[in-house]
Amino acid sequence: MTEIDNKVAHLAIIMDGNGRWAKKRGLPRLLGHRAGVNTLERVVYAAKDRGIRYLSVYAFSNENWNRPSVEIKGLMKLFSYYARKKLRDLVKADIRVRFAGRKEGLPDSVIKAMDVAETETSDCEKMTLIACFNYGGRQEIVDSVNRFVKEHPGEPISEDAICSNLYMPEVPDPDLIVRTSGELRLSNFWLWQSSYSEFFFTSSLWPDFTPEVLDEALNTFNKRERRYGGLK
Repeated sequence: MTEIDNKVAHLAIIMDGNGRWAKKRGLPRLLGHRAGVNTLERVVYAAKDRGIRYLSVYAFSNENWNRPSVEIKGLMKLFSYYARKKLRDLVKADIRVRFAGRKEGLPDSVIKAMDVAETETSDCEKMTLIACFNYGGRQEIVDSVNRFVKEHPGEPISEDAICSNLYMPEVPDPDLIVRTSGELRLSNFWLWQSSYSEFFFTSSLWPDFTPEVLDEALNTFNKRERRYGGLK
């Protein structure tokens, strides 16, 4: 492992490029997603070894429902399978698993896999892995406002009110957001929480992402000066 002075508490990753990776090799898109899961496994343990406390990944967005039904069904089966298969290893590594997003509309098998993973890893403390599944940043903000209005009718809406009603209000905002595949946008990911996040973009397709690229991102972050709108 490369020795780095890690200053990132919460690393967020937009895992992009599975389909293009498969297409370049003349493979079905689902095989690209399988390769992406293998990469995620490597990155999870690399992040833990580097002292990252929270790792959140964009696994399935609200907009991904617009993809072909065959691909969606394959993704759901893939998610359920790996959520169960890797659970024992995650517990052994002391990694907690949590999910951000809406459960409405998801297959029962996926919801059950989520519930089991969260329950079985609830006592793990070394790192928290957050899978944003059926997630959308705009939807999260809408859900937060609606929840507050329902519980506090007539009260003014403040930043603190929205923050306290987000999906995971206790999780610190991402320090660094990494996006693969060369795309330069957030794609509705952590919209509220990313207000002062730093960004790192790489042309590597997600299945080609390595711990070495992760170290490059972390080292780049360490060289930046974060002023949060003020002066140092």
